[in-house]
This record gives sequence, structure tokens and C-alpha cells, in this order.
Amino acid sequence: MRVRLHQNRILSKATPAGGWRSQLFSNLEQMRVMCMLACATLDALAIYAGFSTAEAIQHYRWLDPGGVPLGIIMSAAFLYLAATYEAYSTPTLIRVSSSVVAAWRALIACLLGLIVCIFLMHLANSFSRLALFHATVSAAIYLAISRTCCAIAIRRLFKGGFSQDVVITDQEGGNYPDSVEVINAAEHRLIPDLNDPVQVARISELLSGCDRVILDCSMSVRDAWIVLLKATGVSCELIVPSTSIYAAVGVGQFGLRDTLVLSRGPLSLGSRIKKRAFDLVLTLVILVLTGPLMLITALLIRLESPGPALFAQERVGQGNKTFKIYKFRSMRQASSDARGERSTGRDDDRFTRIGRFIRRTSIDELPQFFNVLLGDMSIIGPRPHALGSRAGEQLFWEVSDRYWMRHALKPGITGLAQIKGYRGATEQKEDLEARLRYDLEYLQSWSLRNDLAILLATLRVVVHENAY
Repeated sequence: MRVRLHQNRILSKATPAGGWRSQLFSNLEQMRVMCMLACATLDALAIYAGFSTAEAIQHYRWLDPGGVPLGIIMSAAFLYLAATYEAYSTPTLIRVSSSVVAAWRALIACLLGLIVCIFLMHLANSFSRLALFHATVSAAIYLAISRTCCAIAIRRLFKGGFSQDVVITDQEGGNYPDSVEVINAAEHRLIPDLNDPVQVARISELLSGCDRVILDCSMSVRDAWIVLLKATGVSCELIVPSTSIYAAVGVGQFGLRDTLVLSRGPLSLGSRIKKRAFDLVLTLVILVLTGPLMLITALLIRLESPGPALFAQERVGQGNKTFKIYKFRSMRQASSDARGERSTGRDDDRFTRIGRFIRRTSIDELPQFFNVLLGDMSIIGPRPHALGSRAGEQLFWEVSDRYWMRHALKPGITGLAQIKGYRGATEQKEDLEARLRYDLEYLQSWSLRNDLAILLATLRVVVHENAY
């Protein structure tokens, strides 16, 4: 029985209409992650087994730098390179040929790296060329076997498909494949109203966790749907007649019908895993280092003015869904602005003395690392805004329809716009448009290297003239 259909029956009984879809997609993604982890574990064992086999056949004892066997070092290096070469991506894992080739590419890169290290460290006399050859061949054979078994197992487990496709339609009698989920906009009362944050968040929640959205709707609402779907952070395509031309990033196919690809989503599953791992490791280090400072700050805030040390506010997060952001309270409790309707000014009379200092030095942002641990935020990403935020007299989403698209990724503690100098109040719509331009640029060019560069650049603007 297909995994998707089995989950469908269970979840449709357990959760209300609409909610089970998000849970279904989430479960499917969790299962994909488990498959990737299982494949990575088998890869590491294959590399280690290859070196162990060579050691047994050649009666050769490998060097163990720092007491760590070379097989373990090569396994770790292989996993890093395999992830870099997209060897754990969804399209790769489900095909035997592409999966094995991707693994062999990473193995060859590992071997070349090892040879360079041997040469630079003058260890050529300590290594047996024959043993190294046997280790490489053995590891390649074991990788081919494990990768083939993984691909076959994944295809059998995910007979309904390794990814989840969803169709949003307002058409009657659409001829869609049985393996996809179909959401009728009228039945679910889905209206792509760009001026209604509640409706925007509801649509994003409904599509949370899916991999590809196929849009089949009437021309009158097409533009609004396109903006909202691009903001979900998933790949989205538009069904069109074969002779139609529309602004798109590519051409695809859905069943027997042609589609135009509107967006491919900013991050693949593998990239999301790498970004999340980067966030968790760095966040734990920062929380350990800044723990005493945060305790002292919380104590000073409580001593200066009554009220809690932390300030919580609803902000717009990934997929246009809201979450509570945490900051150190820098204003008097009675003057707190829960909806963020009043922009903070340089000489704002609501600040306490300690509040003005922690905002100037960005110490007030430190509790947001707990948001990162909770999964609501990332260290690097577009800054989250309050629903009541305004640029001049206009709400943020009224300034530009593209505003919702900036939420395709998790919001960040810092981002590209911040290191470009766009911090502080948005006193006019040009301020928001400039930030929006950099936010969308970040989404389109994401890489772990860029995240690291933004993080290092942020250290130069922690104390900034616009930080108030």
C-alpha cells in the first residue's frame, strides 16, 4: 500500500480539514530526511569498510592522525563532499545510476584530497599505493551496493512519489494525476488577497511542507496567486496552454499538460538541512558565550523599571505565518507597542536608560537566538516585521506586492539589508523598497558561503548609527 495513501487515511481522521494536509506533508519530509540520514550512514560505513578491507587484505596498518583511524577521517570527508555535490538530493537518491555516480564523484574527490595531503605532509613513504588502491576499489564497490539498495528501498517505500505535489485550482473537472493532492480554492474559501495577512498566512499554512505547487486558475486572480505562491518557499508552476507565453523561470510538464515554472523555491531539502545545522551549531556556541551577559542584562532591566525582562511581539515569519519574537525589553512596560505600529525613533521617549544602551549595542537582539533554537528564525535571513509596521503612512505590504515574497525563507537575526546599512526606522516607503530589494537578492543567491560572509560583515555593524 502506498505510504501517502496510508498517511492520508490516518490524518484525515485525526485532524480537521486542511490541517491534515500540512501534517501529511510534514511527515513525508521527515521520512525523506530519515532516508537521507540512513543513506549517509550506509555511505560512511561503506568508506570505513573499504579501508578496513584493504587493511585486512594487504596486512597494512593505516596512519591514524591524532589516534583517529584514517577510515573514519575519510568517511567524514566523504559525507561533507557528498552533501556539497548534492549526492543526497531527492532526484539523486531515487535513481540507481545517478545515486551511484554522485557517490563515486565524492569518493574520487576524497581520494584526490588525501593524495594532496600525503604530498604536502611528505608522508608518501608511509602509505602503500597498493593498499590505497584496494581501499578505493573496495569502498567504491560497497558504495555501489549500498546506494543501489537505498534507491530500490526508497522507490518501494514511496510508491506514491518521493515528493508531494499539490494542485490549487478554481477550475471544474481538471484532469489531474491520482498521486497529487487537489485543493479547490472555492471549497476552502481561499482568496489570494494581498491586503489580508490572515488569508495570506492561511494559504501558506495549507501548503506548508509540500514540494511543488501546480496552479490552475482563471486569469483574473492569476497574478495574485503567483505572488503568494512565490512567498511559500516551494517550487511552483502554472498550467498553461502549449502556445501560451508568460513570465517564468522555466518550462515543465504535469501529466499530459504543459506548465511554466514560476519559481523553484529558494532552498532544496539538502540546503535546508545544511542551513539548519549551521544555525544550531553557531547558536549553541553563542548562547554559551553570551549567557552571563544576558543574565546581567535581564537583571538590570528588572531593576530599572517594572515588568518582564523579555519583550515578545508577533512578527511575520517564513511562509507569511506569524510567530513570537523575543527581545530584551528596552522600553517602559506601559509604552510597549505590541503590534509595532509606531516606528522607533532616534530620540524615542519610550526608552529606558538601559534600553537605549542595549539597542545601541544590539544586545537587545540576543534572545532571538532562542527563536533560532525553536526553529522560528535563522541566524541569517530577512528581518521579520510586525504586522502593524508602516513605511510612512502605508503598511509594509501596501508599499509593494513583492513584500510577501521576502518570507520564502526563515527570517534572520541579521541579513543582507542590515550589512548594507538599512537598519532602524522605515520613515518613508523608499526605505522599505531598498530593504526589500536586498531581501529578494538574498533569497535568489543563497549559499552557506554567503551566510558566513554576511555573519562576518555583521560584526562590523553590531554598533551602528541606525541601531536605535
